[in-house]
Amino acid sequence: MENGNEIPEDANEHCPGPQSESAGKSDSCEGCPNQNVCATAPKGPDPDLVEIADRMATVKHKVLVLSGKGGVGKSTFSAQLSFALAGVMDYQVGLLDIDICGPSIPKMLGLEGQEVHRSNLGWSLAYVEDNLGVMSIGFMLQNADDPVIWRGPKKDGLIKQFLKDVFWGELDYLVVDAPPGTSDEHITIVQLLQATGIDGAIIVTTPQQVSLIDVRKEINFCKKVGVPVLGVVENMSGLRQPLGDVRFMRVSETGEERDDTEWALEYLRKNAPEMLNLVACSEVFDTSGGGAAKMCLEMGVPFLGKVPMDPQLCKASEEGRSCFTDQRCSASAPALKKIIEKLLPSISSSPRENGA
Repeated sequence: MENGNEIPEDANEHCPGPQSESAGKSDSCEGCPNQNVCATAPKGPDPDLVEIADRMATVKHKVLVLSGKGGVGKSTFSAQLSFALAGVMDYQVGLLDIDICGPSIPKMLGLEGQEVHRSNLGWSLAYVEDNLGVMSIGFMLQNADDPVIWRGPKKDGLIKQFLKDVFWGELDYLVVDAPPGTSDEHITIVQLLQATGIDGAIIVTTPQQVSLIDVRKEINFCKKVGVPVLGVVENMSGLRQPLGDVRFMRVSETGEERDDTEWALEYLRKNAPEMLNLVACSEVFDTSGGGAAKMCLEMGVPFLGKVPMDPQLCKASEEGRSCFTDQRCSASAPALKKIIEKLLPSISSSPRENGA
């Protein structure tokens, strides 16, 4: 263990670390092969936490993006939030991807194939623009298809390195994209950043109950660890698509399909051209339970708004582009911009900003 402080790779999950006063004594230490060593190790200030505090001293705001369930568009929101803060609002922004086993941020920012380099200042970020830097394990894999098969302590160790060894520089916002759930990565990032202050968490969900059940757990996790919930975003809130972009299919009784898009659009152009300016809307998920808005009211947390399912946003994310510079994202970009404008005052007025 470097400096007697690194968490051993064979440690139990949720290891408090050798320097912790509870090392070797907490319930999570029971049965660990390092229990006696940790219990008798000299205690004192964690030098890694000191380094992290130094690195984070130049970061004004730190925001976590969380979700209870995978596949709800959390990383898409993290990417577009970063694009908006940097490209639309001209802030200095860092995006940290701590989804160790499923890093999708490099693709969503158009940075596939980038590598991490070391300098005398630390690990260097991959840059989208001069004011938008990104760090992810995706930059460290020899092959993009290589799986990351790590136990908790090794993942925790990398997150610690991301915070203390990366040269983040002067940032207005550090956006942290976390994996789904409330596991090792979440506990680690909160423990490591709490001393320097976390402004809060944005939680992303879809409207149906199967997602909201897990989001309730995520909200309660934030309350237990003392992270303010800045608000909940309901993503994929109905399909919105300009009628001119819709494909029209004719399906026979035997299930055979025929694409009649050209015929349908030509018919509309001749007989009802004004209809081509309409947006086709459809509810994809069951919203009879009231969706995220009702859940937020019940749990006493802010509801930030809804983002519709937009095929053009999906395409922009696949291609690593900002939806805010793409006129085709007419359904999603205004909704995202409205949510982000509503979010920023709550970050500025967070307890951390007020010195709490």
